[in-house]
Amino acid sequence: MCADYTPSTNFHIDNHFHVASPQLVFPLEAWPGYMAPILRTSHEVLGELEIASAMFGMVPHWADHKLARQTYNARTETVASKPSFRSAWKRKQFCIIPAANFFEPNYETGKPVRWRIERADGGPVAIAGIWEYRPADQLLSFSMLTINADGHPLMQRFHKPDDEKRMVMILDPDQYQGWLDGSLVTEQDVYRQYPSDLLVAQPDPLPTRTRAKPAAKAEATPPDSLF
Repeated sequence: MCADYTPSTNFHIDNHFHVASPQLVFPLEAWPGYMAPILRTSHEVLGELEIASAMFGMVPHWADHKLARQTYNARTETVASKPSFRSAWKRKQFCIIPAANFFEPNYETGKPVRWRIERADGGPVAIAGIWEYRPADQLLSFSMLTINADGHPLMQRFHKPDDEKRMVMILDPDQYQGWLDGSLVTEQDVYRQYPSDLLVAQPDPLPTRTRAKPAAKAEATPPDSLF
């Protein structure tokens, strides 16, 4: 699961995704409950894409904002049936989360050490996601899609030894439009483990002064009924 990542800058969004960013201001790192940019099909101009500010963690119309701490990731195996995600999935509310990198805990020393994972070529990581909108408070929120990562040369190094290995679903540029318009959601090749040779990782411990509160969010485990 991914509970901490670095949103792409406006500059990198403009240059990589070729979508004019509204120059929104986001935190250097995004945790569940934080606002961050997503790329989705425009609801104002037919056929165009837009960058929007959304809360990291799906918040359906029936839920409290606190649910974002439990719905920041959605399993591809159950996203179509779980209460928190199924409405967005049925409506094909797909998005791309532009990230400079994302973080995962490594337990190889016996204690959790935060590692930073990013593309080897330095480009943005395009994470597949779904979004939801609450008219009552005009809240746009999103969740990252995750897939099984058992046997992945890199991602199997993260999370507790006995935990299932998972990774965010990363898209290639030629898959962006197909994911956003829903034409790729039945294609098995889009649910593949992203090649390990296209990723690099290194230790990046969380600063001591911010360790306590974010770590609590990162360790939150969603109830099975929701996740």
